[in-house]
Amino acid sequence: MLADYLPVLLLFVVAFGFVAASLGVSALVGPRRPNPSKLSAYECGNEPLAQVKGTRFSVKFYLVAMMFLIFDIETVFVYPWAITTADLGWFGFGQMALFLGLLGVAFVYEIGRGGLTWD
Repeated sequence: MLADYLPVLLLFVVAFGFVAASLGVSALVGPRRPNPSKLSAYECGNEPLAQVKGTRFSVKFYLVAMMFLIFDIETVFVYPWAITTADLGWFGFGQMALFLGLLGVAFVYEIGRGGLTWD
């Protein structure tokens, strides 16, 4: 039983060894020349102009995030369902139709709020 997991354990040992060796070699050989421009905050090459704490994001940000979640969740659940659709039968089909219907309601809401218009 333990011999079945030996290749996986060996793979983890090799992977962690490679990571440790890469970090060690870069720490020993890499250049160390800090200067003020390297140590400054980096935000698209400019210094930050405003404090983000306490500011409100545009609704557009949340609409794009919601659109991502709709398609992400749909992909995660529809792919395994498509593979096992023969085993699930009509019950599985009904459950997936209900699930896609709920996602469709969220998608219609997203369209109604202007989530697909780019300003």
